[in-house]
Amino acid sequence: MGKEIGKYLVFAQADMAEDVSQKLATDFTLEKVLYALLALFLAYGAVFFIQKITNWIAERVPRRYRLLTKQSLPFWKGLILISTITYLVRLFFNLSESNLLALTGSIAVAVGFAFKDYISSIIAGVVALFESPYRVGDRVQIGDHYGEVVSYGLRGIQIQTPDDNTVTIPHNKAWTEAISNSNGGNLEAQVATEFFFEHDADDEMIINILYQAAYSSKYTQLKLPIAVLMKEEEWGTKFKLRCYPMDARDEFPYQTDLIRRAKKALARHNVAYLKRLSDG
Repeated sequence: MGKEIGKYLVFAQADMAEDVSQKLATDFTLEKVLYALLALFLAYGAVFFIQKITNWIAERVPRRYRLLTKQSLPFWKGLILISTITYLVRLFFNLSESNLLALTGSIAVAVGFAFKDYISSIIAGVVALFESPYRVGDRVQIGDHYGEVVSYGLRGIQIQTPDDNTVTIPHNKAWTEAISNSNGGNLEAQVATEFFFEHDADDEMIINILYQAAYSSKYTQLKLPIAVLMKEEEWGTKFKLRCYPMDARDEFPYQTDLIRRAKKALARHNVAYLKRLSDG
């Protein structure tokens, strides 16, 4: 008697599961597959078009609006992605309240185990949109990689390094890595250039030369402060020139220009660079 009841329960559960799956999924037809493929094609095309047009506009608007224009790109990408996923789900599933709960639970369990790191990166990317540790156009240091954020994707960002390499960094690095941001959404980013001299070098002359190098450079943003700092080391004196270019993307040409100007002026005054370091 007990065995018969057990068999009945097993068959009843199987029938219920089959009934739920039939209610959850709609009829799978060729027409729906074609609609789904068309939706994916349109979504890809829309992302490609928006990325191109955003970059085109960013290079033609006044410079102060360039970063603001580029920073809108992740929002449009996210909007297209959410719209496409919503359409595909509605196309293949019956989204009643009970079905939506069952579908969400099933997807969460399946995807959570299979794509744990990928989902972690997506969630970190959504969080980063609100916390803004980096945005398109920012110059950031993440781990061993430094450069300009040129793309903000679903899984990660791409940064352009000073050597013109493109490095892709997953968003979930934000959970574990320290992120150094030079400009934080602003057009200007401070550039620190170091110079090394003997202890007995004329510090007043050197400071004046470094200030003049900054003030005379065509890259310098004169509205922001310029400072020269000194630090005594065992092997000599370190001078650090801190100033801002008008555009953060000119960081390295700007630093080169500062060094060239300073070296010419130092040579005219017979001020030589440090020639020796301590053995330590």
